[in-house]
Amino acid sequence: MMEFLNLILEPLQEVFLKFKVFLPNLLAMLVIMVLGIVLARIVRVILIKSLTAINFDSWSDRMGFTTLMRKGDLWAKPSATLGSVIFWLLVIVTLMIGLSALNIPAIDSLVEQFFGYVPRVFSAAMILIIGYVLAGFISQGVLIAAVNSGYHYAKLLAKAIRTLLMVLILAMAMEQLQIAPSIVLAAFSIIFGGIVVALSIAFGVGGIDAARRMIERETQEKGAAEKKDDIEHV
Repeated sequence: MMEFLNLILEPLQEVFLKFKVFLPNLLAMLVIMVLGIVLARIVRVILIKSLTAINFDSWSDRMGFTTLMRKGDLWAKPSATLGSVIFWLLVIVTLMIGLSALNIPAIDSLVEQFFGYVPRVFSAAMILIIGYVLAGFISQGVLIAAVNSGYHYAKLLAKAIRTLLMVLILAMAMEQLQIAPSIVLAAFSIIFGGIVVALSIAFGVGGIDAARRMIERETQEKGAAEKKDDIEHV
């Protein structure tokens, strides 16, 4: 009978001892999680107030970020959205730190991979944000230059340049994230090349009349100048 009880109690005793060793790690994880979430909430409040004070929402309206958010069905203010993004990033980082406190090899490996991947995510986000702003500036500059030059398809040209730049920026961000690099490169080559060919054909066919008018105008101006010179010589 005692042998039977020992067969039952020994595994339970081992489990209890392991849990006793594991309990401080579990408590450390819970403390880290609570403190991290509280800190994340404080950071979010301070960040939103700071962004509101520097008129971040108005700047986002001018840069086109608000319009982009509305297209993505995000109806919160840009400052509140950025605050929420930072909050959840801090929560995820806190969760990873808390899990690492458990000292479980498999989880430690997962946490190490996560923190090794974070710089790539940050770089990709910066590429997207800076690229979006630059694409807007370049597109606006092309539009102004084309309108000043009297080009009839100025708006279409500006949108085409913006689309090409955004495709390039998206491909750069995905390459930075190491998301199927060979597939991304092939897809980018096909899409970028297709857009360039389509635009070349469209502007080539659509620009025939514009080119004829420009040639006729230059010819008329040249003829008028020659007549003026002949009159002055007489």
